[in-house]
Amino acid sequence: MVGEASGRMQKADCRDEIALPAAMLAWLKCGKQRTRNSRKRFLVFFCSLFVKTRVVYRLRLALGIEEAGFETLGLIEFDKDAADTLKLNRPNWRVINDDIANISELNLEEVFSIKKGELDLLSGGAPCQSFSYAGKRLGLEDARGTLFYHYAKFLNKLQPKMFIFENVKGLRSHDKGRTYKTILSIFEQEGYTITENQVKVLNAWNYGVPQKRERLITIGIRNDLVDKIHFEFPKPHEYKPVLRDILLDCPESPGASYSEYKKSIFKLVPPGGYWKDIPEDKAKEYMKSCWNMEGGRTGILRRLSLDEPSLTVLTSPSQKQTDRCHPLEARPFTVRENARCQTFPDEWEFCGSISQQYKQVGNAVPVNLAYEIALKIKEGLECLKCGH
Repeated sequence: MVGEASGRMQKADCRDEIALPAAMLAWLKCGKQRTRNSRKRFLVFFCSLFVKTRVVYRLRLALGIEEAGFETLGLIEFDKDAADTLKLNRPNWRVINDDIANISELNLEEVFSIKKGELDLLSGGAPCQSFSYAGKRLGLEDARGTLFYHYAKFLNKLQPKMFIFENVKGLRSHDKGRTYKTILSIFEQEGYTITENQVKVLNAWNYGVPQKRERLITIGIRNDLVDKIHFEFPKPHEYKPVLRDILLDCPESPGASYSEYKKSIFKLVPPGGYWKDIPEDKAKEYMKSCWNMEGGRTGILRRLSLDEPSLTVLTSPSQKQTDRCHPLEARPFTVRENARCQTFPDEWEFCGSISQQYKQVGNAVPVNLAYEIALKIKEGLECLKCGH
């Protein structure tokens, strides 16, 4: 089973609990053979911006979409380490180390040598930011001053046939639902149809990912193509992988470690357990003020089990209230173990410091999830080629 799971991940790939800014642009030329002339072409942007002086980024859906048969033509990534990771692993990709705010103001048809309406897929996401003009129906101007604005500018200028907008599931309830309502309104005013069947929260665990990770996926279809493109979300897999499938043969890699004190406490926690499973005096000593907090506090001293999926992979290997201890050893997961939980192929290498590598992995959308969604989009786009 381990070998089978590992092999499956070699074919698939990548992509947050805090939704970080990025946008991904895809140009797909219809065709069934994976050749230069007939393979679907895919232009990708990972466009990261400053958020309160903090640079954030994430590998989104690119690898999974590529595995579904799309050719990647270009990427924009603000963060140097993330850009270096992309260049190292895909030297044939055009990686531009720049800010999406700079690119979105350019003549995108000239920059990417495509005409308005030719783009098949725009894919990306943005953080949950309230809109100053929400509810006033100013169209694209409702989003000015937010990172979503730049995603919307790409949509406005290139008018792709379809788009994917992915985010944390909490986007639906952000600002009492006004944020997502405004986003949908802007999509509609830009000429896109989004029905109830095109919006869904998907759990990656249902799609070949050994991790519980939920993402809100919104699919848009350009109004003139609504009757020609059929889209439906992928069906859940019967088999759901667990950590036993991916940890036992995982290659060695750099990783963080616990202090000797924290290590001694975690040795008391059984696989699948947490702070309630150790002596009360030890738990009180470790938790300090957290001991008196309300709620279950199930993330504190949490040790995972080989017979369960990983909890959501985070951008930091060790946080007091969101521990993810290895099932067999008193330590955090290594970078490669987290990458396997995200279904990155083992040959995918990460650049930058250890903390930067953890961040790149944690901010990703799981490869296998991206792959499953991309396959369904590809099916819909091929309907245009076939004429039905």
